Amino acid sequence: MAPRIVIIGGGSNQWVPTLVTDLANTPTLHGTEIVLEDIDAAKLPRMADYVRHVADVRDIPLTVSTTTDQRQALQGADYVVVTISTGGFRSMRHDLDIPARYGIQQSVGDTVGPGGINRCLRNVPVMLGVARDMAELCPDAWLLNLTNPMTTLCRAVTRETPVKTIGLCHEVTIATFYLSMLLSANFMEIRPTVVGVNHLPVITALDVGGEDGLALLRDLLSDPAKQAENLPFNLPDDLGHEPPQGRDWTKADLIAVNQLKLELFRLTGALPGAGDRHLAEFFPGFLTEASGWGKRWGVSLTPIADRQADEANYADRLERLTEDPEVSTWPSGEIVAPLIDSFITGTPRLFPLNIPNTGQVPDLPLGRVVESMCWADGDGARGGEPAAAPPLLASYLRRVSESQELAVNAALSGRRDDVLAAMLADPLASRIDYDQLAAMTDELIAATKEWLPQFA
Repeated sequence: MAPRIVIIGGGSNQWVPTLVTDLANTPTLHGTEIVLEDIDAAKLPRMADYVRHVADVRDIPLTVSTTTDQRQALQGADYVVVTISTGGFRSMRHDLDIPARYGIQQSVGDTVGPGGINRCLRNVPVMLGVARDMAELCPDAWLLNLTNPMTTLCRAVTRETPVKTIGLCHEVTIATFYLSMLLSANFMEIRPTVVGVNHLPVITALDVGGEDGLALLRDLLSDPAKQAENLPFNLPDDLGHEPPQGRDWTKADLIAVNQLKLELFRLTGALPGAGDRHLAEFFPGFLTEASGWGKRWGVSLTPIADRQADEANYADRLERLTEDPEVSTWPSGEIVAPLIDSFITGTPRLFPLNIPNTGQVPDLPLGRVVESMCWADGDGARGGEPAAAPPLLASYLRRVSESQELAVNAALSGRRDDVLAAMLADPLASRIDYDQLAAMTDELIAATKEWLPQFA
């Protein structure tokens, strides 16, 4: 029997077209009943049109319904995909602008640092509202979270409710794709060992068709002739990197847009597996005025205006896709569709998943949500073989995990001092004077109070 998949945030121009196309490219999910739920009713009709367009072009029995009623949507759900941003750009603007006035520039601002902590405060209550409705209305369903800050949101749900919850992020998949191009290897033959938290996953070992992939990477980084080789094809535009001027991408060009992670690889022997814009916020020594706020490492800041431009591009893309007489068969790299397929068919697959720690990441406490390579099949999802990060990276993981736990506490308690504690534990937020940190915390809470009912 085909599943009922509910998308909370079903008006998302960024996520929904990609997820629907992946469902269409997964034969076991062709009969899926898709329910799009969003607080903005105006976004839903056009998104439903795209689902119907995909069903018509592919001649498959995908069905779609829309609603602004969360409880109605969740009735009988098998899978609940969450892609939300509480307060949208209006709230996130404060996450970036207020810390900048205190000397903290953020390259992303949605996972750690003052922006990630403030985003946690307003997304946790909404996420728990979804989970508590699920526990009542569809207790056997899986919650598949795409929303940031992923670690704290999944931790809040798994700590406070019985709902089966997984965080899904594409960063390790992108890193594996980059490695396949750098090492001239088949993507399907690369198997990383990963430990960490979301946006700071650490690749401690890399099997490339039976060879030591990290040793192969070290060889490449010491050989200018190999670095001059062209990549098998140019990087897609949507990966967010500027193409070389007037020529094809080379391995050296790909190295240049991954400088930060490769410096940490040189230093520690393990390779962080997220984009450098995310990594910079975990290691504030790379995100300083002296470095041009990351420019020295190829990291750029992303102001709200850029994000609004991206959203406009996603909306334009939806229009093009809805008029396109074909539907792409190219896999997106997102995990939702193949993970559900493994649950339904029992096909065992390894995925980078964010789930509670049962020992797969020995550097962090049990129960914390961690990111690692996990097995998924008909019995659900479980962590793979344990692995330890190098001491330097393990120390950062422990500190970040403690800050994230404090952020969850703050989101649940609604206490200002709990927020300040999370800020003080966070490497990026705590780089400023304590009195300034306290003032920044108060200003962030005050500026976003309309989305923080627990602080009323």
